[in-house]
Amino acid sequence: MRIAVTTPNGNVGQHLTRMLVRAGIRPLLLARHPEQISPELIPYVDVARADSQNADEVVEATRGVNAIYWVDPSVMSEYPLADYARATEALMRAVGENGIGRVVFQSSIGAEKRHGAGEIDGLAATEVALDGLDVDVTHLRCGYFFTNLLLDVESLRAGRLTTVLPLDAPMAWVAPRDIAEVAALTLLNREWTGDRVQAVHGPEDLSWSQVAGILTQELGREVIVERVADEEMLRQYVDAGMPGAMADAVLGMSTGLRDDFTPEQERSVVTTTPTTLRAWVREELVG
Repeated sequence: MRIAVTTPNGNVGQHLTRMLVRAGIRPLLLARHPEQISPELIPYVDVARADSQNADEVVEATRGVNAIYWVDPSVMSEYPLADYARATEALMRAVGENGIGRVVFQSSIGAEKRHGAGEIDGLAATEVALDGLDVDVTHLRCGYFFTNLLLDVESLRAGRLTTVLPLDAPMAWVAPRDIAEVAALTLLNREWTGDRVQAVHGPEDLSWSQVAGILTQELGREVIVERVADEEMLRQYVDAGMPGAMADAVLGMSTGLRDDFTPEQERSVVTTTPTTLRAWVREELVG
């Protein structure tokens, strides 16, 4: 079985690559910058230069591939949904022209809405396109990454987090390593067929207030979270360098899931993964 992995240096991809290697698979890593692949991995992987938004490059790189782990790459852009559309087209062409029979797609909670969730709308469009193909597809609908806390390190160090969400509203938080584990098991399991949705909800739903409490306890200093207006958050994104359309799309991921949204898949033994936020903080932030 020839398995390709996109964004191999990403939050999920870096773990997935090593899991496949440990399972005895020699994965094909598709990377815009192959020189950034860790030298220790080179004896155990194959690497191809391919930009996930360049269909010709993706088609050429995936010849002979049986299964692929696909991520729509989020990059700083004036037209984020157009970028997602180009990535979707690249995947569709690669699957069709190269006869790739199995796809595991890194999607997000909220993609089931199909419209009205900012950047997640781009993931929803990829889901719809994949479901229209005669191949086996699993969409991993992932919760909010623990690593998103690192997007504004300065604010975290200063002990002040901001959100547009209600502070006591619980939502799924998940460790990227747990997503990688689900992805690896799904890629290696040859029993499933058809179109599937597999939610990855993390160990428990957490509110932002609970997250701030865990950070305070584990970091040994007070961390507070403040709810701000949508306009204030949009200003923060623009001040951080985001183009206007991207700032809108990123904000939309929160505002689009804020009111009366319930994930399509319930929390269960199937959707629950083990790594707690407390354990992740101890490993990634305290040490």
